[in-house]
Amino acid sequence: MQNATTHSSNHDIPVRKPGIEFDSVPRYWLNNNIAATHFFNGLNLLFPDGERFFVKAVYDRLDRIDDPVLRAQAKGFAGQEGQHANQHEKYFAVLRRHGYQIDTFLRRFHKFFMLSNRLLPAPLRLSITAAAEHYTATFGANAIEDGELLASMDPAMRKLIVWHATEEIEHKAVAFDVLRATHPSYLLRILGFVIATLALFGWSIAGARMLIRQDRVPRKLVEEHRRFMFERNDRRAVKKLRAAVLAYFRPSFHPNETDELEAARRRLAEEGLPVAA
Repeated sequence: MQNATTHSSNHDIPVRKPGIEFDSVPRYWLNNNIAATHFFNGLNLLFPDGERFFVKAVYDRLDRIDDPVLRAQAKGFAGQEGQHANQHEKYFAVLRRHGYQIDTFLRRFHKFFMLSNRLLPAPLRLSITAAAEHYTATFGANAIEDGELLASMDPAMRKLIVWHATEEIEHKAVAFDVLRATHPSYLLRILGFVIATLALFGWSIAGARMLIRQDRVPRKLVEEHRRFMFERNDRRAVKKLRAAVLAYFRPSFHPNETDELEAARRRLAEEGLPVAA
């Protein structure tokens, strides 16, 4: 077992139950933009099974951690991820109500993760988890910073995204610190990052395309919406994502070298959601 002084922060990781109601969420809830809405919907489809994969990956190596702070943060991480899975599964009812056939996609994705849990060694699953958490924290920080983007969302979806983003920022270093304490291989870290990148973007793009196909709208209209989505922010989000990817490749990288927590919790309070549990 590792005697870990691996955590870089000891802030609390509270488990919140936001109780968001999705009954009035419209079909295109993000600025009435088909491409932007389904970009986020594609990610939403991945969260329940993805979150459960992440928790298992961390807990499968937690018996090697002696550090009480990191162990406590891992417990908070698991609680938060469990709530994320529950809330996003609630949102699936909205997609079904709007007529989207999502269950075949969800079954395939579930089989993919079940196979991954069975075939991939525990250190690699943990490395994939640390990388995926870097992506979700980066997406979350970008959303929190973009007041115009948040203002263009349906209120219920804005609450969901602000809440989820805040908690991704709160626990962004947990899987990374467990990986660093138990398997501090740079090559393992990068291999996990490559696999996580292919899986995250491959599956989320597939989900978005599946939903767009079901809309049966002209391709020209979808392309106009996609172009507007990128031009609206002058590709700022893409540039920030690229910088975050490059940062992960530095041997000295750590998720907590950037700190977005205060801004995220402030935004959480503005949405009327609890800052504490």
